[in-house]
Amino acid sequence: MGLATIHNGNILFEGKKLNGLQAYKIARMGIAYLPQMGNVLSELTVEENLKIASYLLPTSEVKSRMKEILDMFPVLRDFINRKAGTLSGGERRMLAIGMALMRRPKILLLDEMSTDLAPIMVKRVMEKVVQLRDELGLTIVMVEQAARKALEIGDRAYLLVSGTMRFEGSAQELLHHPELAKIYLGIAQT
Repeated sequence: MGLATIHNGNILFEGKKLNGLQAYKIARMGIAYLPQMGNVLSELTVEENLKIASYLLPTSEVKSRMKEILDMFPVLRDFINRKAGTLSGGERRMLAIGMALMRRPKILLLDEMSTDLAPIMVKRVMEKVVQLRDELGLTIVMVEQAARKALEIGDRAYLLVSGTMRFEGSAQELLHHPELAKIYLGIAQT
């Protein structure tokens, strides 16, 4: 998203180099980034958050897109006039994902979606990620501390250790790799 310094190599999206591009230009290309924290505007209502997130949409599409998002996340409809800061952690994550989806991205980048969530909410968020991938055909890139859960739902896995690629392959391969799973992910094989 243009927020970190790239020391080596290139990042390409649809054949275009992203290195050095400003975040708003990357967003316009169809990439949505959902940061780990600070991803909703606490003092604004759910509706206001969704409207702000629609900044790249034509005004004529905002209402219909908002309805689509509320259909995807029905719990948000119940809280449409509540301030985002009063929502539970899981509800805020759903709102943040909904905000990212307002712009109809081609790729959704999720940063540590399970942070500070109760295990039941982690399960629900992961289920929603799978639903978005399967029903919308959305490409989702996750950086996730709940490694086992992410690998269980993921297709591909990349294990970076101190900036060095230690593994690249299927998520199931990494999940069941006895050495890497134990050493780097703290997953004991059963």
